[in-house]
Amino acid sequence: MPTPPSRFYRNAARPLQALLTSATRKDWHGAEHLPKDTGFIAVSNHLSYADPLTLAHFLYNNGHPPRILAKESLFRAPFIGWLLRGFDQIPVHRGTSRAAEAVDAAVEYLERGDMIAMFPEGTLTRDPDLWPMAARTGVARMALSTGVPVVPVAQWGAHRLLPPYGKMIHPIPRKTITVVAGPPVDLDDLRGGDLDTATLREATDRIMTTLTGMVAEIRGETPPEKPFDMRASGEGRPAR
Repeated sequence: MPTPPSRFYRNAARPLQALLTSATRKDWHGAEHLPKDTGFIAVSNHLSYADPLTLAHFLYNNGHPPRILAKESLFRAPFIGWLLRGFDQIPVHRGTSRAAEAVDAAVEYLERGDMIAMFPEGTLTRDPDLWPMAARTGVARMALSTGVPVVPVAQWGAHRLLPPYGKMIHPIPRKTITVVAGPPVDLDDLRGGDLDTATLREATDRIMTTLTGMVAEIRGETPPEKPFDMRASGEGRPAR
């Protein structure tokens, strides 16, 4: 059974909901694709540091209090760290011997019917036109090892509320935030086998191809033939 949100979670969510409602207009679609009888992973593109809030707003209002994997340093930041700990979010100790702890914690939540929200790119997109980048394989590994569905949730508009790498929120005028959930990505033929590099990359590519196609539909534009790849191109220049 899913874990009900704590009293802190419920109480702290109310002012955040009010803040987002006052600063944004909801253009939400596809909530019927969010599973009600199983744990699942919601994956989204990453445009802005406001993305976790706009994604959480959509999921929470549709009955799915999210747990988001976030870098551990944020848990030590004033106020934000207090919120993350209170909301029972999951710290990621990148590049350390504790890096696997986040995956273990997430798998535990999934196996008891909770949902996890993740940004497969691992960081804000470096694509200069804000298209999704090539992603890491962590989501694929988690999904294939647990058997839970992966639900793509594309969003667009958070970058107008808080520009990429910006620190100043622009709540006036209210920004339209489009969030669209789609059917789970079909990974059935990849389940039950070895989690080798080729399998994980194939699953990851399917997830990101689906997500990019959904973003393209929201934007009414054509994405690049190949996603920006930080590994091949270095860090790249920050998206504007």
